[in-house]
Amino acid sequence: MRIELEKRAEHSQLMTFLSPLVAIGLTLVCGSVLFATMGYNPLDALYAYFIEPLTTSWSIEELLVKAGPLVLIAVGLSVCFLSNSWNIGAEGQFTMGALAGSMIPVLFHEYTGAMALPLMVLMGILGGMAWGAIPAFLKVRFGTNEILTSLMLVYVAQYILDFLVRGPWRDPDGFNFPESRIFDAAHVLPKIGEGRLHIGMIFAVIAVVVVWWMLTRTLKGFEIKVMGETPRAGRFAGFSSNGVVWFGFLVSGGLAGLAGMAEVSGSIEQLTPIISPGYGFTAIIVAFLGRLNPIGILFAGLLLGLSYIGGESAQVSLGLTDKITRVFQGMLLFFVLACDTLILYKFKFVSSAKRLKETAHV
Repeated sequence: MRIELEKRAEHSQLMTFLSPLVAIGLTLVCGSVLFATMGYNPLDALYAYFIEPLTTSWSIEELLVKAGPLVLIAVGLSVCFLSNSWNIGAEGQFTMGALAGSMIPVLFHEYTGAMALPLMVLMGILGGMAWGAIPAFLKVRFGTNEILTSLMLVYVAQYILDFLVRGPWRDPDGFNFPESRIFDAAHVLPKIGEGRLHIGMIFAVIAVVVVWWMLTRTLKGFEIKVMGETPRAGRFAGFSSNGVVWFGFLVSGGLAGLAGMAEVSGSIEQLTPIISPGYGFTAIIVAFLGRLNPIGILFAGLLLGLSYIGGESAQVSLGLTDKITRVFQGMLLFFVLACDTLILYKFKFVSSAKRLKETAHV
């Protein structure tokens, strides 16, 4: 006896809509079991993880700081995924955008003119696009699997960052610590309020609106969806599969690069060996939890941002390890994908004798 997945003739639109909520519910249930096995009261632990961070204005600001890069990256990834291009390397594009956007405050720190920040934004976008163009070129030119190439480039980007902050870009007045010079005030994104919240979140909201409009109101959005769902029909319509690959990777890379620039300019205000807690990978969960819809991604980004803040809160109040954040994010991704799979497919039990007969008949 073996179990196979058989594609459903029709799938429930209601369950498609409810799937993210079911995945969140299952994550909370399994999280409760996890906390109980660790010796904690599940209700107290869930409160510390998901509710307590929303009780102060400071933690809400921190939530928005975490959600901004997640939303920016995930919105770009949604364009790639909808076109059936699997960009798994947004973390590397985030890093290269941060490096490119930091060239002015690190190498040309004396330039503090009015165009400094706009140039940093532009260079961050171009840095991410350039890194995203590599797997796009390899896929279009050689048919290389973009999952592998984009993922491997993540580690290349991280090693480049590590080399620069420990070598050529290290702060000469930093007592030999592996970090760049602290950015001048002219190179820091304007703050919103008195905390760390900066206009990077505004970039994210603008990206949500623009990409939503592009996907739902333009021919390019229609082309992306057609080529992602039925490439053969798209080619008959005159759409270019290579063009869609390039477009998806450049958009996702550019937005990831912008997120990287905003992170180092708005939150960290310098370069360090580690500038991301894994935003590029977590954004994959955000994209799917938001159903690859920019509006849904905005709310999913807030939820996953809460997972970072909740993890920090649980460390302080309960003494939990910081790895608990990754556990929750992993469970959420698993349940999102599992729910989506069961919406489109159903289990089919096939006996060994029947399988052998079908094989012999073929």
